[in-house]
Amino acid sequence: MEHTPMNPEERRRFLAKMASAVFASMVAPGLAQGTPRPEAPEPVSEDVLLRMQKDLERALKNPGRKWGMVIDLRKCVGCHACTVSCMAENRLPPGVVYRPVSEEEVGTYPNVTYRFVPKPCMQCDDPPCVPACPYDATWKRPDGIVEIDYELCVGCEKCIPPCPYNSRHKDEGAYWTEGTPGQGKMPYEALPVYEWNKKVAREDEAGPMDKVRKCHFCLHRIERGLLPQCVVIPFYAKAFVLGHQWKRVCRLRVSGSWARTRHRSATTSIISSRS
Repeated sequence: MEHTPMNPEERRRFLAKMASAVFASMVAPGLAQGTPRPEAPEPVSEDVLLRMQKDLERALKNPGRKWGMVIDLRKCVGCHACTVSCMAENRLPPGVVYRPVSEEEVGTYPNVTYRFVPKPCMQCDDPPCVPACPYDATWKRPDGIVEIDYELCVGCEKCIPPCPYNSRHKDEGAYWTEGTPGQGKMPYEALPVYEWNKKVAREDEAGPMDKVRKCHFCLHRIERGLLPQCVVIPFYAKAFVLGHQWKRVCRLRVSGSWARTRHRSATTSIISSRS
């Protein structure tokens, strides 16, 4: 077959197309590498309160549930918000505090710092307050909470000294606004209390007045699907955990972030930084 030579114009068009193809083959890979790929959106972490709320709702469906609480001292700043919110939720009178926060000096001079330690009822696994009561008015529940029956309690206070955490207090019947000039006792102090999942007037026979009182994990809230009042405050220094979640707490113990609550195994556990 005879080859027909291209004229100068055809040759110029052919060479231009070849040059464009070669240039594109050299530049395209570089452009592909330099073009940022759209990143997959990071999964939004679920709020810790929402996660605990869902865990609580699931636990309520389990008849063998056990309640527990973890307090992370690394997050506690001593704001006393848990103390105040607890007093408001349970309408506590003067002299009764379910969630005191103590201040401790840690370290040796000059490396000294302050540590804030909330001290609610630790809901001991072997509570020394139970055998101290001569009226069987307090006992350890299957769900881990140490309960007090106000109808059986006579206010003898014999359960108070054995508590290693000073978590029990007697309601002496005082009011915050008692004796206020021109006011007297305010109406809100006469509102009923809901402790131990019962609605009673404070002065009633089944009420807490002249009885021994203590933290109860806001039982009236958790059995209705609400987290304890002290847990829903800022900083999230406390976590409400369930029986199947104690494996996570045990991992903290292994990692060295665990501080035992004195000498007794307790349902409430404290986490602190090791010095």
